[in-house]
Amino acid sequence: MTIELILKNANILTVDEDFTRAGSLSVKNGRIDQVWETAEPPESYLKNNDVKQVMDMEGKTILPGFVDTHSHLLMYSQFKDQANCTSPLNQTIGDILEKLKDQLKKTKDGEWVLGWGYDNTLLKENRHPTREELDQVSNEVPIFIRHTSVHFAVANSKALELAGLTDEVKDPKGGRFGRDEQGKLDGVLYELPALDAVQAVIPTPSISDMADLLGEGAKDYLAEGITTASDAGVGLDLGFAEYEAHIKAVKEAKHPLRMRLMILHHLLSSKFKDRDAKTLNQEIQAATDNRAVLDSAKHFQDGSIQGFTAALRKPYYTKPEEYGELLNDQDAFQEELLDLHNRGFRLTIHGNGDRAIESILDAYDYVLKQSPRDHHLHRIEHLQTATHADLDKMKELDVAGSFFINHVYYWADRHKKYFLGPERTARINPLADASERDLLYTLHSDCPITPISPLFSIWAAVNRQTMDGEILGEDQCISVEKAIRTMTIDGSRLNADEANSGSLEAGKLADFAVLDSDPTAIDQMQIKDVNVLETYIGGKCVYNRVED
Repeated sequence: MTIELILKNANILTVDEDFTRAGSLSVKNGRIDQVWETAEPPESYLKNNDVKQVMDMEGKTILPGFVDTHSHLLMYSQFKDQANCTSPLNQTIGDILEKLKDQLKKTKDGEWVLGWGYDNTLLKENRHPTREELDQVSNEVPIFIRHTSVHFAVANSKALELAGLTDEVKDPKGGRFGRDEQGKLDGVLYELPALDAVQAVIPTPSISDMADLLGEGAKDYLAEGITTASDAGVGLDLGFAEYEAHIKAVKEAKHPLRMRLMILHHLLSSKFKDRDAKTLNQEIQAATDNRAVLDSAKHFQDGSIQGFTAALRKPYYTKPEEYGELLNDQDAFQEELLDLHNRGFRLTIHGNGDRAIESILDAYDYVLKQSPRDHHLHRIEHLQTATHADLDKMKELDVAGSFFINHVYYWADRHKKYFLGPERTARINPLADASERDLLYTLHSDCPITPISPLFSIWAAVNRQTMDGEILGEDQCISVEKAIRTMTIDGSRLNADEANSGSLEAGKLADFAVLDSDPTAIDQMQIKDVNVLETYIGGKCVYNRVED
């Protein structure tokens, strides 16, 4: 029998049921053949098999490849080529304009100047840029920049003109167009329905170009030890072209990631309206040699806390008249979800505010009463402000969750000051409460909303430290072991793939990451500084920190 690889003298965190530690393992046909507690495999195993390669790990830590259950690989890959408008890199609106001027110099005739990541609450002016300010960069070339949440944007006058937006335009359902004191459009676009009007006229990159971008963006995921990734919004910005780009990227081996596609609900009711989940999944697998699969149907029921558009039961801290808004009327929402459920789709719904979470759970309750299904794995994304009652309802309905834990570090200080106030902010991402109820949940970065890094998410879940250094809601911290599980085996359980991935056990895929430190054996505050040295998919090294 041919054994492709043996790793010995390792510190292996198997993340099996007992979180067993091992010292060596072997790989055959891309899967783990054996795992041993000892640092060396048995001598008889070496004698009786044709071993191609033996690697002495010299005590390095190995754990299962990270399972990223919610990020936006294509969006992240596209943003890498756009103007970086993030803060604290940019302190003022003037700094952002300089970045856009630099981008303009690199922009070819007929193309748009695009930027990403600005955060109005971190700018000195503490507001969004305006169309007039973007016009200072150019009023002849269209300019469009996305907010860090991607739920908001700013367009210059040329972009608004190309989109056919005038001062007389009416706000779309679930979104609105910003206006100045005279009622004229100020260029700020609030929520995805408003952004759609401008994005519809931005030239779509070729499928080949997007596939190449996916290949480049995936390198950063591999460098963080990610082996399975779910794109949480296929079709969000560019419709069916995004689906085609993902298929092409995997089919042509632009990257080695095991991809899962969350396909936007509007594509499933238009381009794929005649497909059930089983048929569509078979098509995806056939087109990609089983390297990509259908994950779920993606929907939204509210917006972003930091834009006052997440739907809350109680008003925003500094805007007592604002509660946010549900994006869909409840009856129509429920019927659409029921149709998708009956077609076999797993449902994945964005819900930040507790009122949106309640609405989603009411919809799931309706769907499951109309058409019961065991192990449905319907889920809610982000779950920032889930209450005890919401978590109880999730348990009752067997609804899973994926918590946007990075929010604690990147936004909690401002949630406390501007959006939610001290009491509600202390309890965002209530992981301990979810664990107490034995809910199935994972963690995510929502990249590019925050940087991709499972180890950082683990650090955030364990420590709950904010950007200003405060420990926020210490009673909601979870253990290092549990946090590692959320990014490995629990992610595989959420993906209904625990038989294949998520732990290092005989018969499972040989997907793993090699670290320079053991996250369970160091100061918890240092976990975010642990480095991924190598990443393996199917027993093959796809990232090496030294070589790459």
